[in-house]
Amino acid sequence: MKRIMLFLGTNLAIIVVLSITLRILGVERILDEQGVGLNLNALLVFAAVFGFGGSFISLAISKWMAKKTMKVHVIEKPRNATEQWLFDTVRRQAREAGIGMPEVGIYDSPDPNAFATGMSRNNALVAVSTGLMQNMGQGEVEAVLGHEVGHVANGDMVTLALIQGVVNTFVIFLARVIGHFVDRVIFKNEQGHGPAFWITTIVAEILLAILASIIVMWFSRQREFRADEAGAKLAGRDKMIGALESLARASGRPVDMPDQMAAFGIRGGLPTGLKRLFMTHPPIEERIMALKSMR
Repeated sequence: MKRIMLFLGTNLAIIVVLSITLRILGVERILDEQGVGLNLNALLVFAAVFGFGGSFISLAISKWMAKKTMKVHVIEKPRNATEQWLFDTVRRQAREAGIGMPEVGIYDSPDPNAFATGMSRNNALVAVSTGLMQNMGQGEVEAVLGHEVGHVANGDMVTLALIQGVVNTFVIFLARVIGHFVDRVIFKNEQGHGPAFWITTIVAEILLAILASIIVMWFSRQREFRADEAGAKLAGRDKMIGALESLARASGRPVDMPDQMAAFGIRGGLPTGLKRLFMTHPPIEERIMALKSMR
């Protein structure tokens, strides 16, 4: 319940901020002065503000959200040998990858998983679950940390936010163009927008968002291959393959992460049928094969 309330509250705050932004930019309506035709410039600004704004505000608060929703304990002063090893390993890998030292954390979950998030390469968070620490050997955990550091070094969080912003903008823009067309041409409404516009816009936005998510998820799967390669370079290919094999053995367990964090974990769900098009992670078997063929 706390996760749901935090998610709803955050999204409401984002909508308020973006609405104020539109008012400052002078975009208060998407129809022309006569209230008949679409003002395409105003509509594009509206779509871009909500499309990119929501994506980048979510990115900006991603570390804070991750700490709150996952109850991450950030290691500031290591309390034991395990925390010291985690901290030192991430510091060494960050130095080798040429990025700033991320915050390092642990969160309590039986799900063997880890994630990285943050606004930039030099302002990130890398966290592992207690389940990962309990179910993997030190070499495999090192590879998982390398995978997450690889995400940070590759700038995956920013790139994903950019791609999400672009597709969001097109979805918002095209949905309202379609809604306007139906309202004017089919229902013959000549002034303002009637119920047909709003109903059509909502339906079109849902359908377009589903199609757009296929593009975003395809990119998300590709970045997992690159992060696996980074983990292999930072920790060793055999350790990375061993870590993925350990994750494969845990594949029957549910992924204990909220939806907004799932794309940043090292382990995804099980792809079946058309669901594969919407998976954030490729099948582990394919990831292992890609590593074995890596030169």
